[in-house]
Amino acid sequence: MALNIKHPPRDSQFLTDVFQQGLARWNSLRLAPSLPDPDWQRSMEHDQRMLRLEGGFIEELRHEISELAADAPSHPANFISWFEDLKASGPGQNDSLFDWLAETADFDDFRWFMEQEAAGEAGFDDLVAMTQVKLPLRPKLEMACNYWDEMGRGREQGMHGPMLETVSDALNINVSIQNTVWESLALANAMTAMATTRRYAWHSVGALGVIELTAPTRAILVAKGLKRIGLNAHQRRYFDLHAHLDIKHSADWNREVILPAIEEDPARAKAIAEGALIRLRCGERCFDRYRYELGVC
Repeated sequence: MALNIKHPPRDSQFLTDVFQQGLARWNSLRLAPSLPDPDWQRSMEHDQRMLRLEGGFIEELRHEISELAADAPSHPANFISWFEDLKASGPGQNDSLFDWLAETADFDDFRWFMEQEAAGEAGFDDLVAMTQVKLPLRPKLEMACNYWDEMGRGREQGMHGPMLETVSDALNINVSIQNTVWESLALANAMTAMATTRRYAWHSVGALGVIELTAPTRAILVAKGLKRIGLNAHQRRYFDLHAHLDIKHSADWNREVILPAIEEDPARAKAIAEGALIRLRCGERCFDRYRYELGVC
């Protein structure tokens, strides 16, 4: 697969600290459970402005990966082959950052890395829940199974979100939007936009599916590094679990979500491909920035 990613405009209003921090704060407020606001009409006006800006952000990301997404076939089986090849050849794959984390990074390096990752974490369980609304039956059922795994199959100690918090606690992390690089915020903001906006629902399917596809290799190396710097099995359980569980999740997602969706409507292939590539490109930007900040060649 020949990568052909367009570079975003140098004067992009979206790929900046100011915009991504503002979008992250808005997402935090709008998704939090709340009570009726007497000034709800004014709040709605602000939400409408932010939705337009968020849409512009996603459209810029779509334009950036458009030529690569055009290579994706619309035939269901051929699309799955193309999609699975992203694990080897997609943007950001096999980045040297993760070998460095496994073999060289010290406690402070990991602390900074996990601060960025935790602040940029949009919550896979919530993203799945928001994406599956009104989807066809077969994809909806598989996404329900995936969500149930994320929720520990009804057991608090098995929930994936708190497992990630355990890693953060072990590293004494203080998560702050202000102290997070814009690349990490952009990744979370893009995932949130696709999951909460129904015109990007199939983009979200692709983005979530490519996480399942590509995460295990990175999780293995992060877990190795965490063990090397002294975290015990309980503290690094999140990464140990995802190094193996996501392999099954990926196979199930491709077979039960993506394949039947494209069989039903081949036009969805382009949206799924774009969503996957947006997620990978945002991740690639994160890895580049992390290496720069950590001094990794």
